[in-house]
Amino acid sequence: MARTTDGNGTPVPQRLLAAATRLFAEQGYDRTSVQEIVEAAGVTKGALYHYFGSKEDLLQEVYSRVLRLQQERLDAFAEADAPVDERLRSAAADVVVTTIENLDDASIFFRSMHHLSPEKNKQVRSERRRYHERFRALIEEGQQSGVFSDATPADLVVDYHFGSVHHLSTWYRPDGPLSPQQVADHLADLLLRALRP
Repeated sequence: MARTTDGNGTPVPQRLLAAATRLFAEQGYDRTSVQEIVEAAGVTKGALYHYFGSKEDLLQEVYSRVLRLQQERLDAFAEADAPVDERLRSAAADVVVTTIENLDDASIFFRSMHHLSPEKNKQVRSERRRYHERFRALIEEGQQSGVFSDATPADLVVDYHFGSVHHLSTWYRPDGPLSPQQVADHLADLLLRALRP
């Protein structure tokens, strides 16, 4: 029976996800075998199949764990007792920072999403849509109250911001001139400027 933690106390599911994320980022999802993942995680295939039904389940979880974190944080910003422009700016900056902090996960997913079964693909799209709808609701709240211009439909504003977020993995480099927070501040400010009445 495989140990549930390693010498540092890291649970097996986290070890498997860490190994899979690193290998998928380095080699690509389709060129990474289950055997390579279990060897890198220091567990047996039985342990992998105990926690994840397949390599595809690992791919889904790589993205879903980031989305869960972002959804939690967005919900907290949306429900905060603050003006709508402050809540939107915080949410807009946060999704940039959390994406950069999990850049491998995001880039793996966008490169490999087509490997998911139609059912899993639908599930992930539904989770992402829930996030986008909550974000859009903040924009609509500001538009209805007159804080934001309603000249541009809220859906288009959401697409504009998330287009930038989804492209971070193509250009952002940790050793570049801007920190994650600086990039987040610039993109959030661009969004707020676009919404000014």
